[in-house]
Amino acid sequence: MAEGRLLTITVGVTGASGAILAQKALQLLEADARVGRVHLVVTETGMRLFAEELGIMPGDFALLPGASRKIKVLSNKDVGASIASGSHEVDAMVVIPCSMGTLGAIAAGVSDDLVSRAADVMLKEGRKLILCVRDTPFNRIHLENMLRAQSAGAVIMPAVPAFYHHPKTIDDLVTQYVCRVLAQMNLPQEEMYRWEGSLAAKKADA
Repeated sequence: MAEGRLLTITVGVTGASGAILAQKALQLLEADARVGRVHLVVTETGMRLFAEELGIMPGDFALLPGASRKIKVLSNKDVGASIASGSHEVDAMVVIPCSMGTLGAIAAGVSDDLVSRAADVMLKEGRKLILCVRDTPFNRIHLENMLRAQSAGAVIMPAVPAFYHHPKTIDDLVTQYVCRVLAQMNLPQEEMYRWEGSLAAKKADA
């Protein structure tokens, strides 16, 4: 990523539970002065996710943070959109949450919609692709697809909460995870808790 210019980020949202993760990512990207453009692509099941978990209907994407200014919503059916080509410069892409179906399509190189095509472009161009896979338990197919995608260059970041920062709310859990995701894009966030060693170890060294 070049210094001194605003970054372009693609956010894909699929039907795995965790719409709040996508919402937080968009909020942080909207507020980040280093980011100039966010391409948002929501699959059909992702739209159901927004509706069921956040009460945001497909026609209400203007309610998403920054949708009127920084975030450009692209149709998942538009495989001819700008981000479907490697000639269009995108600095990083995150699929959050990433369903096992989308993971499988990416791992197999099946580019039959914009999310999977844009992800394929990131891999072939050697750009950062982060897959926030969300399901449990994983079966062997899921695990092999994760390994295949990781071997092709993707970062696999299961939506697993951390507790070492002593979270008090769901937002604390969500924010820490999403901050870790954005750090993978070279967009470290002030809100992210950074481990500096255990209190017991520090007392022992004192």
